[in-house]
Amino acid sequence: MQQYTVFEKGKDALALLPERRVRLQRECGIGGILDKKATVIGAGLAGCEAAWTLAKFGYKVTLAEMKPKKKSPAHSSDMFSELVCSNSFKSDKITTASGLLKEEMRIMGSLLLEIAETCRVSAGGALAVDRNLFSKRVTEQVLSNKNISVVCKEVTTIDTKCPSVIATGPLTEGEFARSLSEKTGGLLSFYDAASPVLTAESIDFDRVFFADRYDYSGKGDYLNCYFNKNEYENFQSELMSAKTVEKAEFEKDKKLYEGCVPIEMLAKRGLDTMRYGPLKPVGLVDPKTGKRPWAAVQLRKEDLNGNLYNMVGFQTNLLFGEQKRIFRMIPGLGNAEFARYGVMHRNSFLHSPAVLNKNLSLMKNKNIFIAGQLTGVEGYMESAMTGMVAARNLILSDFEKTVFTPSNKTMSGALIDYITTENASFQPMGANMGLIQTENCEFKNKEQKRLFISKTAVKKMTEYVNDYNELISKA
Repeated sequence: MQQYTVFEKGKDALALLPERRVRLQRECGIGGILDKKATVIGAGLAGCEAAWTLAKFGYKVTLAEMKPKKKSPAHSSDMFSELVCSNSFKSDKITTASGLLKEEMRIMGSLLLEIAETCRVSAGGALAVDRNLFSKRVTEQVLSNKNISVVCKEVTTIDTKCPSVIATGPLTEGEFARSLSEKTGGLLSFYDAASPVLTAESIDFDRVFFADRYDYSGKGDYLNCYFNKNEYENFQSELMSAKTVEKAEFEKDKKLYEGCVPIEMLAKRGLDTMRYGPLKPVGLVDPKTGKRPWAAVQLRKEDLNGNLYNMVGFQTNLLFGEQKRIFRMIPGLGNAEFARYGVMHRNSFLHSPAVLNKNLSLMKNKNIFIAGQLTGVEGYMESAMTGMVAARNLILSDFEKTVFTPSNKTMSGALIDYITTENASFQPMGANMGLIQTENCEFKNKEQKRLFISKTAVKKMTEYVNDYNELISKA
């Protein structure tokens, strides 16, 4: 490989970490893995976790990062794991989706969460950090690892002969994006226009009905939320005056396909525009009245078990708070809980169900693993988790071991299941409780259900880590 400028080593940031976990982070070469090499492309959250995981198991890692020579439009710092949006990693409560995911990552030995604890800022029940200090300490830690060599270069092509983890993030573009697109059959998207996703348990099923258009059996695949004239006009009025997300400079010149026009823009085109678009009532009959509703919002299953529902045609630029307020005006959604809010922004991601194996390797090249938002996960910790799992699977692949991923009873495993399960309308997804299946268990209330899910997930993740280490020790 051609030699490039190597970052100067920083001071050892391990001294900054809690003593009770420092020992674990110093244990490299588990299972006696020697003379193994791998490349990680991108030093964001996923890339740093991937590089650290590989190094911890004794791999000699080349971590390629284009900063500081070149930055994406969203980045300003030269440091690794830069937090370009919020400084919050969301709730730390284990009975929340984000809290459970972080606990699972701690069990797997997350570098980022170790460091986050050392630069935590007050944020109630959430884990928030001093973003500059966080990135500084992650950079120092990665640079001080003797098994990681950081090279400052922009990678433009994919070397399919070298075991690699690609973690170039949601703003992947240029020659490298073209190379990745070629390797994946062109299944690389560059713009994320996703409708909100709701939890099924938050829908008032007494106020909605199942039906497909022109199928009056009452056994259709779509849930229909029906408006009367007054309800519809109030809804349209609120959409017209709703607050929207301010676009970044590099997104402002993006032209929208007509099929991706945000719902609030349709509302502004005229009183009845939505009724002739995504809210058209034609072919639908309210079983309670025997009449066609004035307008109808359709919900479509997002997963096989019907725990999540997608709001059809509701891609939006509304602020999350506005989405919650206004979309709860829809009949039947008065208490709606959002597993994912609607978004419309620049976001490179793969159509993973058609591209990735369960171990996050490319179907067309099992030497190449994908991590981070490129996989179709959303969120800081979701991205970081895929870096850890992709690295672990690369190691197994190197030793021709069988595919071994976290159980889908864990949040990590459920997310990986989501992004690798066939889904023609695939869109990025973050951690949410609706992803984890609870089979036919009955619960007194939501908190009891979440506690059960969390306890099961922690148990399953602990088993996964123990079984994985045993498997590697025999390599």
